[in-house]
Amino acid sequence: MKYFQKIVGENLFLSPICIEDAEQYTKWLNDPAVAIPLGHYKNMMSLSNEKKALEGLTTEGHNYAIILRDTERLIGNIGLFDINHISRRATIGLFIGEAEMRGKGYGAEAIRLLLKFGFDTLNLHNIMLQCDSDNKQGIACYKKVGFREFGRRRSSTFKNGCYLDTVHMDILSTEF
Repeated sequence: MKYFQKIVGENLFLSPICIEDAEQYTKWLNDPAVAIPLGHYKNMMSLSNEKKALEGLTTEGHNYAIILRDTERLIGNIGLFDINHISRRATIGLFIGEAEMRGKGYGAEAIRLLLKFGFDTLNLHNIMLQCDSDNKQGIACYKKVGFREFGRRRSSTFKNGCYLDTVHMDILSTEF
């Protein structure tokens, strides 16, 4: 078995990252539809660099592969990072790499699973995220799950020849 059902939902589960998936991650992170919203498009993502990055993700924070339950197909990645156990806060990040899997609710389900784990198991109180203001689909997903915008950093990201705001959102354990 390549994947392990660490955190299980209705349609998917979160599994520890498998370094053997480096080629798939490299493909996704070189795809403008994935890389531009993540802010990685300017970076050269080679297979060897991605293997090193995945090795780092397996040893720090709580980073997971998003796997469809019925087919055990890898569709993306989600993680909690910058965890501060004293202040009980962390940052969440995710992407759905498979284009045909976007807009089907998998991102929202993965976020809910990781929020529940973060609040109930890791005893976190505040989980935040940041994204570019042009990420309308992502912002709608985050709001659907319960995140609220708490601020913006104006004209802080240069993308495709123009400046965009960085949107900061968070959710408290008492709101989840």
